[in-house]
Parts: sequence; C-alpha cells; structure tokens
Amino acid sequence: MNMHDLTFAGTELKALGSGALFWPAQSLLCVSDLHFGKSERIARRGGAQLPPYETRNTLTRLAADLDHTQARTVICLGDSFDDLSAARALSEEDRLWITRLQAGRHWVWIEGNHDPGPIEFGGTHLGELTEGPLVFRHIAQAGVRGEISGHYHPKATLPTRGRAITRPAFLIDADRIVMPAYGTYTGGLRSNDNALTNLMRCDATAILTGPRPVQIPMPRGAI
Repeated sequence: MNMHDLTFAGTELKALGSGALFWPAQSLLCVSDLHFGKSERIARRGGAQLPPYETRNTLTRLAADLDHTQARTVICLGDSFDDLSAARALSEEDRLWITRLQAGRHWVWIEGNHDPGPIEFGGTHLGELTEGPLVFRHIAQAGVRGEISGHYHPKATLPTRGRAITRPAFLIDADRIVMPAYGTYTGGLRSNDNALTNLMRCDATAILTGPRPVQIPMPRGAI
C-alpha cells in the first residue's frame, strides 16, 4: 500500500497515496471533503452535466483503504456531501454501500460548510472531535496545535525536468495538517495561494498524493 510515514503531535501517522490519513495506534482512518453527490448538485443548479459516477468512485477508493487498513474508526472531516439535497438524492445502492462500510465501525461525520446540518445516515455527527493530542475539525483555526482539518483542498506542484506535476497534497507543519480532498470531483487550491501561505508555518512541508507519495518543502512561490 502506498503511504508516507510521519510523526505529528507525538503520534505516528501514515499519509496514504489516496489522500486518506491513517493512525495505526488508534486504528483510525481520516478522510476529508468527500463531496458525495457533487454531479447532482451541479446539474440541479444548472451547471454542466457531469457523469454521475463520482460517489461510486470515491466509495470504491474508500472501501479499498478500509480493506487495507482494517480501521475500526472512520472520521469524515466535513463536506462529506456536496449539500443536504445531494445527500438525500444519493441512489439507494450508494446509500447501502455507505451503510455497509459503517457496519462494525465507529463512524464520525464532522460537519463542514457544505453539510452544516444533520443528515439521514448513521454514525455520530459532531462539529469537531478531540482524540488524544489531535483535534479533528473541518476548517483550521488559529492558535491550535495538533489540528487536522480539510476545507482548502490543497494541491502542490513538484517541478521536474520535463513538466511540473501537480497533485492533491497534505500540508504539514508543527501545528496542523491540512488534508487533501478525497472526493473524485473536487478541485484544489494551490499551496502558493495566500490562504495557505498565511496559514502554514514557513517550514511547512507537502506530501503529494498518488502512486508514490512524495514529501517536499511546501511550494510558496510562483509556479
């Protein structure tokens, strides 16, 4: 399984190539910004008619990560659904798939800005969760250490001799980890955007996702 080992807030974590974060000592898998139902929400609002398979693709990858890690706890770090109507519009097959993944696991839905209210799925619904030295929430807050958040969908670019490679990325410093978006139809914010350069410490690093996760200094300049 493709992963990168890291130590954060005194815990040993694994950044998976898929964009998930695994905490082996707690058998805990964290994913962020699944955005289930995004194609339905875009079509409903008069946007492009995207192929409606992103939820199934995201669930396929999540099922594979759960099969590999055998995680007993799952934290979905907000914006799990593109909005409440998209959550209710999921097919019965996709709803049953989520139920099967939840079976036998402690499943926590952290509320995000796209899914601010209760939804008709099992599990625990929280604004944030503290587990040992780590705080799980959707949007980063200033002055907090040991924080794991999402929201920004960070991407980072790795310069190469041929062409630059840009991938979703974990951003990491001594205070926080900002998770990449896990959902299939999710865009991203480049790491040199002011929102991220102002948030992360100057010595922050980025772990690019993909078949071989790569850790580099967080790119901050023009790309």
